[in-house]
Amino acid sequence: MPATTLEQLLSTQGNIVSMLRNSQLGAYVYPVVAPEFSNWRSEQWAWQHSAVLFDQSHHMVNLYIRGRDALRLLTDTMINSPKGWSVNKAKQYVPTTPYGHVIGDGIIFWTEEESFTYVGRAPASNWLRFHAATGGYDVEIELDDRSPMRPMGKPVTRKEWRFQIQGPQAWNVIEKLHGGPLEQLKFFNMSTMNIAGKTVRTLRHGMSGAPGLEIWGPYEEQEEIRAAILEAGKEFGLIPCGSRAYPSNTLESGWIPSPLPAIYTGDKLKPFREWLGADSYEATGSIGGSFVSENIEDYYLNPWELGYGNFVKFDHDFHGREALEALDPAKQRKKVTLAWHPEDMAKIMASLFDPDGENYKFFDVPLANYASSNYDAVTDADGRPLGFSMFTGYSFNERQALSLATIDPSVPFGSEVRVVWGEENGGTRKTTVEPHKQLSVRAIVSPVPYSRVARETYQEGWRTARVDA
Repeated sequence: MPATTLEQLLSTQGNIVSMLRNSQLGAYVYPVVAPEFSNWRSEQWAWQHSAVLFDQSHHMVNLYIRGRDALRLLTDTMINSPKGWSVNKAKQYVPTTPYGHVIGDGIIFWTEEESFTYVGRAPASNWLRFHAATGGYDVEIELDDRSPMRPMGKPVTRKEWRFQIQGPQAWNVIEKLHGGPLEQLKFFNMSTMNIAGKTVRTLRHGMSGAPGLEIWGPYEEQEEIRAAILEAGKEFGLIPCGSRAYPSNTLESGWIPSPLPAIYTGDKLKPFREWLGADSYEATGSIGGSFVSENIEDYYLNPWELGYGNFVKFDHDFHGREALEALDPAKQRKKVTLAWHPEDMAKIMASLFDPDGENYKFFDVPLANYASSNYDAVTDADGRPLGFSMFTGYSFNERQALSLATIDPSVPFGSEVRVVWGEENGGTRKTTVEPHKQLSVRAIVSPVPYSRVARETYQEGWRTARVDA
């Protein structure tokens, strides 16, 4: 009989890592939205130099949490402090397992007194749904799942549309749409604005140091709102951003979207694995990259390693608190940006055009990830392990291949490290992997978010040498 739960599925596998590294799911898809509206280079350029419209309506789960215990459910499952949180404020929600490892993350919008909305990827949503169903909470849960990866021509609808207006000209567009001045609230505070005669909800957001908004409303109003934004934005250079460029914005902003949910082992997590289906994200997701271990727990990460250390507050009880209290934050890996060496990038790209030479793993642009969760080995020049490179692509704004990584905290900014690009033994059986040879790529350890000013003031190295030449 086929497995119906994740726990049953794992019991049939010889090795969990092998199952996930050879998953046939493919890469994470950003569905429905057109890949490009102009071209991905111009769309990247717009979010730093004019304005851009992001369409986030389809690739994330919406989970509506209502009831008198809704806040308690969130507080019990998040590392974040609930102090100071109130209606019309949002939080980046980060849950951990009882063992202190990160499950995922997303944004929680506190919309009404006993009503919240989670927006993000499936792992954190599944964790919330599990505890709502089994933890004795007086809550009502409504799941509006993300759109199908490949709709195959069938109509797609959601409960709500969700856009962002971002870039240095964003606020000019926003006030033109609103019909006058609009208060620039504090970051992650919520309010409303007027668009095309309708009142829409807003979340104060921002990119490139400029104020912007995330906005949302009933899905049936999506096209009318979108048309109004594009019309108002013409004079300010606003353009729509397609699904090809959209996920690459995190390379500049510094958020690692897809760590492996750390739920595959541990007796305390067995009930969760028995609740998760054999068709769940956790059961079908894939691991890609050059880091290989027989032990799935070597892929688990704690909040400090993903840059969430400042979210950890021990002013409330939550799953994983005791395990996190036992850690020394100063000894945990740190999140960094890696700037890949242009000469090594040229070598990767040139292999596409050399039929008699080595074939290196294809580096797609602007996003080069080829699995749900990406783990490329980062080493020093002598091959000593330093950590993982986890989200990889190209910034046209910086003219630079970049990746987000978590590495040994003793490695200073400006150091040259190595990223092993490609998989071992010619590659796994994933559908996104062609036969190839691994290549050790030089990279400079850089800040998060990635900063040209900071990068060019590093210790002497290939980057500063090129700039000063």
